[in-house]
Amino acid sequence: MIFAAGLGTRLRPLTNDRPKALVEVAGKPMLRRVIENLVKHGFDDIVINVHHFGDKIIDYVAQNDNFGVNIHISDERGLLLDTGGGILKAREWLCGDVPFLVHNADILTDLNLRNFYDYHCRHQADATLLTKERVTARYLLFDANSRLSGWINKSTGQVLPEGMEYHPGDFSEMAFGGVHVISPRIFPALEEYAHGISADDEVKFSIIPFYVAMCRRLKIMSYAPSDYRWFDVGKPETLALAAEAFK
Repeated sequence: MIFAAGLGTRLRPLTNDRPKALVEVAGKPMLRRVIENLVKHGFDDIVINVHHFGDKIIDYVAQNDNFGVNIHISDERGLLLDTGGGILKAREWLCGDVPFLVHNADILTDLNLRNFYDYHCRHQADATLLTKERVTARYLLFDANSRLSGWINKSTGQVLPEGMEYHPGDFSEMAFGGVHVISPRIFPALEEYAHGISADDEVKFSIIPFYVAMCRRLKIMSYAPSDYRWFDVGKPETLALAAEAFK
């Protein structure tokens, strides 16, 4: 699944007339770069969620003959559901017998996605998150077995989940890289979490707070290779860096 529904506010004015996913990086829309990388690593059934200028993404995919793979559109033009809600809405295409990979449209990387997927399968995880050591205010906390134990906001000192004791040095403090692999058996817990927020059929919520809230119950792993390039192209300064790298 590719998250392509975001408003792209940090990239204005580039997103005043197009979705963020169709902003070009070195002459090629970031959505195309993500799709091509997925196809390169053997993914041939893709869901794309849409909201902001969603019709332009639908038209772009059709004009390119679905890039030679099966592409489904999860239409969020009526209500933007964020990452957790977006996965739940697309459940009909994701709830099969095998894990699925989720990829932000504004993350560009040459990471070997097949190796990532295989790592998740070998560890029989409920979810596996691409992570990296980088400077930020909020960190995911992983134990010595690379299993998610909690989350900390270094600016405020807040630690989650409730009751967790944080001692510096006890955990690997990692930043999320916008790519994850999820096993379909996670859906009952995802629905339970959503219903705790609202009884509505469609609930807007982020996936990261769900992971943190459920980390004692679910096996959520870190995947932290070192030999790959990674760019968050959701803001102008990193967009320029990515354009130089991908020229």
